[in-house]
Amino acid sequence: MLTDEIKKKLIQAAHLAEQQAYAAYSNYAVGAALLTKEGEIITGCNIENAVFPLTLCAERVAIFKAVSESKMEFQAIAVVTRNGGTPCGSCRQVMREFSKDLPILIANEEEELVLETTLQSLLPYSFGPEDIA
Repeated sequence: MLTDEIKKKLIQAAHLAEQQAYAAYSNYAVGAALLTKEGEIITGCNIENAVFPLTLCAERVAIFKAVSESKMEFQAIAVVTRNGGTPCGSCRQVMREFSKDLPILIANEEEELVLETTLQSLLPYSFGPEDIA
């Protein structure tokens, strides 16, 4: 269960990660903080590239960082942007690889919770690893 204290810690960690973003082209910094099953918080920020398709979103940076450390079960993710934007479709699908119904906290730069939702709500009728035959 996500307590208010845990939600606050996740949002604060995502906000700190947002400040590390390399958003040289869009000027739209994003930070993410992923809570692992073990209670560890792993952060990521968006990293843009002059070749736009090579840009990587904060949510995927955090997830890939966690997976590279053998952590593949997650309790929640917080995402912070200046206006409380939600994860893109690619990030939603990467989240789905590891969790069917991950709790998602969306906050703005003032660390105000804008939306509390689930991956199931953001990606209904999803396709996941169990669908591969």
